[in-house]
Amino acid sequence: MRIDALIASATQALADAHISETPQLDAQLLLCFVLDKPRTYLYTWPEKTLDAVTLSRFETLLTRRLQGEPIAHLTGEREFWSLTLEVNPSTLIPRPDTEALIEHILALPLPEAAQVVDLGTGTGAIALALASEMPRWQMHAVDLQQPAVELACRNRDRHGLRVDIRQSSWFEALSGLKFDLIVSNPPYIEADDPHLSQGDVRFEPLSALVADNNGLADIEHIIEKGRDFLNDGGTMVLEHGFEQAGAVRQLFEQYGYQQVGSGKDLAGKDRFSFGRLG
Repeated sequence: MRIDALIASATQALADAHISETPQLDAQLLLCFVLDKPRTYLYTWPEKTLDAVTLSRFETLLTRRLQGEPIAHLTGEREFWSLTLEVNPSTLIPRPDTEALIEHILALPLPEAAQVVDLGTGTGAIALALASEMPRWQMHAVDLQQPAVELACRNRDRHGLRVDIRQSSWFEALSGLKFDLIVSNPPYIEADDPHLSQGDVRFEPLSALVADNNGLADIEHIIEKGRDFLNDGGTMVLEHGFEQAGAVRQLFEQYGYQQVGSGKDLAGKDRFSFGRLG
């Protein structure tokens, strides 16, 4: 079968199954993974005939995608902020919306050699994106799950970035440290949220998704305890659900933060909130 015909057939199958909002892109990414080629190859050689082994590998991956498995888990990679990151089921798949949080942080008036920590780092996406842009920042990252710590370390080493990555339940392994910026994309989904049975999140660990107290338990813990780990004038930036912005701002104000506000994601929805101490 030719490349163009295979892409067309797979795109139709994915569209009919209502699995993805980007069926053609999914088909292209899977075929590029099998061929170990960039997407430009598909446009350059649309008439190329694929052999039986390639077709078989592609059909196997397509079947798994039709069953709902995320593209990132099938290929083992995800692009985030120009970085190719290894991804596996031990933690969340980095989302494009989180890049809005990175843009906000890079615009903050932080010290030239700022001390920064990313709590619940997962793949390391936030910490590594910041380290790639601000190499003089002193970057730290923690995660509760050891497999996630190991994954983040592999991504750090892959890109040759300087980030101290530790296993820790939030601030537990950070005793004695103070930061100019604390950032986190913590669990913020309610346990009974119907979205947990839809899309890619079905294949991601609940520990990275679900929090008590209407999804706000971990956020409140970070806001409260973070006061002991922020330098005077330090800033905290937290990602959250688009309907939680008001509640998160209220928590910042409740615990004495100033200059509290929220920022929008790519869809124009409130996706992260922030506050400053002192």
